Amino acid sequence: MSARKPYPSDLTALQWDNIEHLFPQPKTRAGRKRTYDRKDIVDAVFYLARTGCQWRSLPHDFPPWKTVSYYFYTWRDAGVWERLHDVLRRDVRELLDREETPSAGIVDGQSVKTTEAGGPKGYDGGKKGRRPQKAPAG
Repeated sequence: MSARKPYPSDLTALQWDNIEHLFPQPKTRAGRKRTYDRKDIVDAVFYLARTGCQWRSLPHDFPPWKTVSYYFYTWRDAGVWERLHDVLRRDVRELLDREETPSAGIVDGQSVKTTEAGGPKGYDGGKKGRRPQKAPAG
C-alpha cells in the first residue's frame, strides 16, 4: 500500500477485502516482483471512471497511466470487470432480499434518439459540386 492521501473514489480496506479475490494474482513467484499494488491500480481505474479524466491526466501519486491502462484492458479482456459487476449486483440484491438476477427490465422509449423522416441517409461524394444538366436541344 502506498502512503498517498486517499481520493473519494478510493476503496476502503473492507471494500477491497470483499473484491480482492476477483483480480488475478501472479501465477508463479518467479520473475520480478510487482512494482505496484493491485489495489492502487484498481483505485486509479475508479478515479478515472469517477472523474472522467484522460489516461495521461491521471495524478502522479497513482501508478503510471500506461501501467493502469495495461491492467485495465488486460482485466477487461479477461472478463474481470464484468465478473466484478455481476458479483456486486448479486450481493446488493441479496442484501435487499431480492432474487439474484432481475426478472424484468424497463426501457424508456423517450430516451431513444430517432429521426422523423427515417430511412437511410448518406453522402455521395461523386455528386459534389455538379450543376444540373440541361436537357438536350432538339
